[in-house]
This record gives sequence, structure tokens and C-alpha cells, in this order.
Amino acid sequence: MAEYPPMHKPPVIHTLTRTELKDLEIARSLLENPGFTMRMANLIGLPIEKGFALLPGGWNDAVNKATRTALMKALQLAVVSLGKRGRRSSREFFHKILVGTSGGIGGAFGLAALPVELPLSTAIMLRSIADIARSEGHDISLLKTRLECLEVFAFGSKQETDNAAESAYWITRAALGKTLTEATSHLTGKGAVDLTAPAVIRLVNSIASRFGVMVSEELAAKALPVIGAAGGSIVNILFIDHFQDMARGHFIVKRLEARHGIATVRDIYERMKLEAPPKQKGTKG
Repeated sequence: MAEYPPMHKPPVIHTLTRTELKDLEIARSLLENPGFTMRMANLIGLPIEKGFALLPGGWNDAVNKATRTALMKALQLAVVSLGKRGRRSSREFFHKILVGTSGGIGGAFGLAALPVELPLSTAIMLRSIADIARSEGHDISLLKTRLECLEVFAFGSKQETDNAAESAYWITRAALGKTLTEATSHLTGKGAVDLTAPAVIRLVNSIASRFGVMVSEELAAKALPVIGAAGGSIVNILFIDHFQDMARGHFIVKRLEARHGIATVRDIYERMKLEAPPKQKGTKG
């Protein structure tokens, strides 16, 4: 009897539903749209670079120190508690009001207020990010989810090492992947929270290198005379709006990955046309 080569079954193709495809299109639109810098430039009609020239000497060191302190305090908040209520609509407008208020107060004191105002604003933004994660069906009582909330602070900043031909979102996730896993494993295995462990410090530093770029842009925008007395509030509201968009897109993607796998979702994401539909956000209240 003649032998025939074995029949190979065609690969199983995992498809997203029409609703899920629409959600992924929304996520891509949010994650790939211009970030904080472009929003500020559109609002004030001036490049933020002009604001850097108005900042006092030593501002860069002050930003770097304040950024790491703010993220470490946010990490402590994420590890200890972010609330444990079930899925509900996110309250994005409420958190904008809080951040706008803190920005208005901090704006009256300039760079000197940064060590106090930035940790407070970052903590409020982390609460909003977690609120959005919960609204997308994620369990924020899990440490892994809480660290993924912290990860959002790295999204939306283009660095010189980024390849314009690739998605900045996926590049950032790849860059943080190992340190995020190590930090999660370390914190999960400890009875007491050790935020000085090398794995945790590496995660904070990795996020800070990108978050700090946007904090610098925020500070430069506040330094522009055209911003006016209410500038701190306006800039902070745009700042949190940026991270709320990043959070919405990120946790839509994570929700779809939980059902279909990372490889499938990423493949569809990268195949989508650049002309994404108008962005939509979750219910605000």
C-alpha cells in the first residue's frame, strides 16, 4: 500500500467578535494618537520647547528626583490598596477635578511645589487608572493588575530609541515586560512589602525614564506665560486625560488578551489601518 504524507490540519484561527474588533480599534486609536505634548501645543498654539527655556536652573534634577519619588509612592499605594469593589463605570471626570485642583494649588508655587504636588497628582491618576481597569473587568485586588496600572505611566512618551515604524505601545510593553514580571514575582512572594528590592527599583526606574519625559513637558507647559493663572489646573487636566486614554486602551487590550492570547490580539492590532475610528471613552460620572 502506498504511503501518503500525513495530513496537516490547518492552523486554528482565533477571531475576535465584531464588538471586540471595534473595542480593539478604539484601543489602538487611543494608544497611537499624539500624546500630551501635541495636546498642549494645540491648546496654546506654541511648541512646549519654548517653555523649557523659561524653567530655572537645576529643573531637570528636580524633575528626575520628584518623578521617582512620585512613582515609588504610587507603587506603595498600588501594593497596599486600590479598593476591591467589583466592575462598575469609571469616574474619569471626578478624578480630573481632583487633579485639576491639585494642579491649581501647585501652580501658584512653581517648581518649588513639584516634590509635593507631583506625588499627589500621580496618586490621583493611579486611582483613576485602576478605576478604568476595573471598568474593563480586571480584578484590581490582584497585585499583577495593580502593577499593570503603574505601567500605564510609561505609555505615550516617544524616546529616541523608539522605532517610528513600530507601535510605541508594544515597544514600551516589551521594554517593561521582564522588569514587571520580576517585580511582580518578588512582591508576590514576600510577606512584607520590600520596595527597596533590586527588581522593584528596576521597574520604577524603567517607568520613570518615560514618565519623567512627560513630567518635564508638563512643567515646561506651565512655565509658558500664555497659560495664565489657571495654567496649573488646565495642564494637569490634560495630563490626566492623556493617562486615562492610555489606561482605557491598555486595559481593553489586556481584556482581549485574556480571552484570545497576546499573539492573536497583537497581530490583529498591528494589521489594523492607521485610520482608526473616533476615540470613545468609558462612562464618566
